Amino acid sequence: MGRGPGTSEEVDAYVARAPEPARVILSRVRDLARLVAPDAEEVISYQMPALKGAGMLVYFGAFKRHIGMFPPIEGDPALEAELSPFRGPKGNLEFPYSQAFPYDLVKRIIALRVAQDAVKARMKAR
Repeated sequence: MGRGPGTSEEVDAYVARAPEPARVILSRVRDLARLVAPDAEEVISYQMPALKGAGMLVYFGAFKRHIGMFPPIEGDPALEAELSPFRGPKGNLEFPYSQAFPYDLVKRIIALRVAQDAVKARMKAR
């Protein structure tokens, strides 16, 4: 995964500061991101880890009761339906610590956002 100057260390620090169980989940989400979006750059934006391609792909962060993912996911009706139980305010996603973390859904979210980002980049290049 591409990394900007200093950003990998900043993401490392963010993950290290997170309380359990968030630390384990955040580390695994980073691993999934490297797998699904190997060319994405890790950055800190809005004081949380994020992935950047041509545009921002996803933000993910640790909160008191959940892991949050932003922005709201749109463009795949089947995935949207599966994510409906996790929708929080403004459509952002909240994955409660009290439930098993849906790593497969997160992998699909990242893959969708990478595909959407590629389309946007091609449209801009025209």
